[in-house]
Amino acid sequence: MPHTLPAILTHPPRRRLGHQTLILNRDGAVLLVATTYKTGLILPGGSAEANELPHLAARRHTETETGLALPLRHILATDYVDARNLPEGINFVYWGGRLTSSQEDIVARHQPPATITALHWLHPHQLPDAMAPDQHRRTTHALTALTRGIHLPFLLRGTPAE
Repeated sequence: MPHTLPAILTHPPRRRLGHQTLILNRDGAVLLVATTYKTGLILPGGSAEANELPHLAARRHTETETGLALPLRHILATDYVDARNLPEGINFVYWGGRLTSSQEDIVARHQPPATITALHWLHPHQLPDAMAPDQHRRTTHALTALTRGIHLPFLLRGTPAE
C-alpha cells in the first residue's frame, strides 16, 4: 500500500534560495558587487532556478558577475530571511577562495551584465559603511567562520559536490 505524504511535503511553502560567494584577494579584501536593484554592496550571487543544483547556481551567478568559475564546495554561513517585500528565503554563503594574481586579473578585465554597475574590493573594516546591515552581518559571520576554520561541506545526496 502506498504511503500518503503530508501536505507540507507535497505543497511546501514558497521560499527563495539565495546563493552568494565569499571571495578574497591576496590582500584579504572581499569582492563585492554594486547592483541596479539593491542599496549597498553585496556578495556575488543570486537565486537558483527550478531544479538547479544550489552550488551550480552560486557558481553561475558568480561567473556571470565576476568572470570567475570557482569550485564551490563549502558553505560558510546560512541566513534565514523572513518575508517582507519578497517571499521568505534562505541564503547560503559559499567559500570561493583566496584568488591568485591571474584570477584577480580576470575580475579586473571582466565586463559584468548591465544589472552589475561595479565590482569592488573592500577590506573587512570597510564593510559596515558599504553594505546594508543584513548583508554586512551575513558577510561578517562568513568571514568569522572562515577565520576559525569552520565550514560545512556541500553534499549532493550525501556525496561531496564537485
